[in-house]
Formats: sequence, structure tokens, C-alpha cells
Amino acid sequence: MSKLLQRRLINTTASPLPSIAPKPSINIRNIRQNPELYAQNCIDRNYKSKSDSPFKIVQLFDEWKALQRGARGLREKSNEIRTKLSHAKTFSGREANDKADDHPRESHLEDARELKQRIGEIEACEECLTEEITTLASELPNLTSKETPIGCEPKILGYINDHPVSSSASSSDRSWRHHVYIGNELDLVDFAGAASTSGWGWYFLKNEAALLEQALVQYALNVAIRHGFTVTSPPSMVYSHIATACGFRPRDHNGEQQVYTVQQSEKHQKTGKPDLSLAGTAEIPFAGMKAGITMEEKDLPCRVVGASRCYRAEAGARGVETKGLYRVHEFTKVEMFGWTLPSKEAELFDAIISIQTEILHNLGLHCRILEMPSADLGASAVRKQDIEAYFPSRREKGDGWGEVTSASICTDYQTRRLSTRFRSNHVSKTEFPSTVNGTAIAVPRVIAALLEIGWSERESSVTIPKVLWPWMHGIEVIRKRW
Repeated sequence: MSKLLQRRLINTTASPLPSIAPKPSINIRNIRQNPELYAQNCIDRNYKSKSDSPFKIVQLFDEWKALQRGARGLREKSNEIRTKLSHAKTFSGREANDKADDHPRESHLEDARELKQRIGEIEACEECLTEEITTLASELPNLTSKETPIGCEPKILGYINDHPVSSSASSSDRSWRHHVYIGNELDLVDFAGAASTSGWGWYFLKNEAALLEQALVQYALNVAIRHGFTVTSPPSMVYSHIATACGFRPRDHNGEQQVYTVQQSEKHQKTGKPDLSLAGTAEIPFAGMKAGITMEEKDLPCRVVGASRCYRAEAGARGVETKGLYRVHEFTKVEMFGWTLPSKEAELFDAIISIQTEILHNLGLHCRILEMPSADLGASAVRKQDIEAYFPSRREKGDGWGEVTSASICTDYQTRRLSTRFRSNHVSKTEFPSTVNGTAIAVPRVIAALLEIGWSERESSVTIPKVLWPWMHGIEVIRKRW
């Protein structure tokens, strides 16, 4: 093995994708042509450790081109030898005075074998370089929308419903309670039992809280379906390479674990079965549903909505701002997801924000809509808007605001990595659609907000929003049982 090949194999540390994984089609040419843009984008997006990757891609591509030139010359020599071998009448038993070819047959064959080996090594190096370039490119975050504020501060776009704390005496004199206190008072949650069963970050919803979970799911699904989304129940377990293609890696760029990976049996490890992970959001299985598929332009936008259990390995540090239902390892969420024409992605994004606004408005929650800054965007998003609800228990943490929904435009980041295409009505070639996703309802946080906003200290009760009554079995107010 040549020293060049040895060096390339040592430098190539990325694990190969499983054979069943979609082949990514990342726009590496655009990265090579704009390395400064991508490097600065990494810095803006808090991916500083990746800011050198665009320049390394340029360097590796130059090495690849040099190998291509070298291989071309070797192939030309190899072809010359093949021509001599094929045109020669014989290379043995010639008469002594035969001067047609002074080069012995064995020498020609040795040269051919040597050239073949060198060409093979160069091709192996080229493959290693290509894999390394693709790996580096796949780890870069998406570019950033012009609508996105650069830095760490979001831009407030508007509010939903009036603030529950006003200047009136009736509001200012009101007693605010944490949802954990309310849940214990009304026998709605059991954190101690869940800690014994599963550990910190899990919970039991009981009695009316369990009904609230189902009511919120049904209400969110009804609203999304009314707006043209098709209801779909996704799996909660996905191939790890599908999650990675969607921008969710086992550890984030700060090194914190964010994905639960399922341990394989020895049998599956030996057979090379792809790793499995628990999905942190239905966005992942929804995106994977069209992996390797070519859609028709007439079928876009394709919009789905579904409820699923979601799993997050990193549930935050223990503290008053994260205790209870606000940050947990497992929860129910209704997710909206769509594939659309690149030119229509903003239209679908606005539609999802409108649905989120309608749901939260009708639940009576006071919220604010934020254009999220570049440092807060996930790897796949080019633009993201969050809606934060007011939690009285979080008044000392960010003035009471806490995220309850999020919506993102991911352009072709996911579809290129999942090989999802669409066939245009006007041209024969296929293109990559854009994906857009958004939360319809994140159940635990909304329950927490409803308990805190709806709590009456005098009555020791919580009023349930009217839009949820059809699924609450006649319960309109949650009261103490003793």
C-alpha cells in the first residue's frame, strides 16, 4: 500500500453509511465556490468548530483533482501497453533476428500489473477524499435566511392574547403557583413514582391531566386537518442515519447528548444492521418517509400532521426553571411537516405559524412570537420562529417566557441528504423540494401553562379552555377531590 493511500485512510475517520442509507447529494460545488460564506455562517450559527471545514473541503478537492490528473497519465500509459500487447504477433519463439519488439512480453506484463496497482491505489485515495469531503459538507449547518437576526438575540414579531398580569387590582393581587404545586394539589401528576420507575425527567399524568393530554392532541389534529394537513401516525424509532440526515446527531455541537441510541444485540452487530434511535420529534420519521422517493410537482405541497411520543436525552440541568413538566425526557407532541416547491416554502411556513397562533389563541395563553437568531437555529434550519407562552412560575427566568412551539424552514438540507426529489412539470430533470416543519402542540409544556394560568387560589381549581371541553368527558373545571 502506498504512503499516500495510508495517509488518506488514517485521515478518513467517518463511519461509512449503511448500504440501505439514502445517498446524499450535497451541493459541494457551492461550498467550494463560497468557502468564506460558509465559514462565517458556522461562526454565526455557533458552529465555530466547523468553520475551518469549508476551506478544508477546497483543499481536499484540489488533492482530488491532482489525483485525477495523475491517474489520467497512468491510464494513458496502461492503454499504450495494452495496444502493444494486442498488436504483437508473438512475444516468444521469435527468430533471433526479429527486431519487431525488443521489449520482452514479461516486462510488458509487469509494467501493466504495476500500473494497474498504482491506478487502483489512486482510485482508492479518490474515494477516501470524496467520502471525507462529503462528511465535512454534511456536518455544516444550513445557510441562514436574511430574515434571521445574526447573533443571540431574537426579534419580537408580535403577541397572542392579553398579558394575564395587568395593572388592575384583581390581576395584580392574584396568587401565582408553579404547575408542580398545582398538579400535586389536584392529584394530576406523579413525579416521585416516575423517578422510581424511570429516573429524573419522567412523569405520570393522572386523572384530568391525562384527559388534557388527549384533548390537546385531538384539538391540535382537528385544527391542522381543517387547514389541509393529512393525519399520519409516525413510528417513534428510526434508523440513526435518518436522524443524522435530518440534522439530529447523537451529540450536538456543544458535545451534549441529545439522541437516545438503542443498543443492538450481538447478532445484529455482527450482521451490520443499522443503528436505531428514538426520535426526538416526528419531524425525523416524517422526513424519512419520503427518503429515496421522487415526488411529482402536482402533489406539492405535501403536508402531514401526527401525534407521537418524543424522546430527548438532554433534559436540562435540575433547577426551578426546568423542574416539573417544562423540560422532560419523553413527551407527546403533535407535529406538522411538509414538502413544498422551493419557491413556496415561505407560504407553507406562514401557514404553519398561522395554525400555531390559532391553537394558542383559543387555549387562552398569552404568547409572543419570535424570529429566532442565528445562534439558536438547528443545523437544518435556514429560518426559525418560536412562540413562547407566559409561565408565571418562570417570572424570574426570562420574564416568565418559555417556548411552546417552533417552526422552521429547512430548504433542501434534509431532502438532499435523504435523496428526496420531485419531478418538475416543465423540465425532465428532478429537483429537491424544501421541507418545512412546526409544532402544533407540545403537550407537557402547554399543560403546565394551562395549569398556571387557569389556577384559582380561592377555589383551588383550574378552568379548562372551552375548545377542549368536547374531549374532557363533561369536565370544565378541575377541582380538589377532598
